[in-house]
Amino acid sequence: QVQVVESGGGLVQPGGSLRLSCAASGFTFSRYGMRWYRQTPTKERENVASINADGTTTIYLDSVKGRFTISRDNANSMLYLQINPLKPEDTGVYYCFCPDLQKNWGQGTQVTVSS
Repeated sequence: QVQVVESGGGLVQPGGSLRLSCAASGFTFSRYGMRWYRQTPTKERENVASINADGTTTIYLDSVKGRFTISRDNANSMLYLQINPLKPEDTGVYYCFCPDLQKNWGQGTQVTVSS
């Protein structure tokens, strides 16, 4: 079945960087667009970055443009989110998601930005 496993989160100081990873399985990864979502303590889950199937098109939430970079490795069914520099408002749980296939969310990975 469709499965995604997020990793790479942690506690980071403001100005630092992180690369989040998402390992996908159970489907032909290279055929589907993917998204990263973020859920913070004060907001509903929001789509922060999207990428099309072949990685040629990316879309970002305005508030993260210039700091977030979504990418993918179709040969290894991996999705990535590079965040640099991190801000305290980036704190939250990050999820990867395949909108065409997934019915349930993965467990997410916690990012905490604090000094």
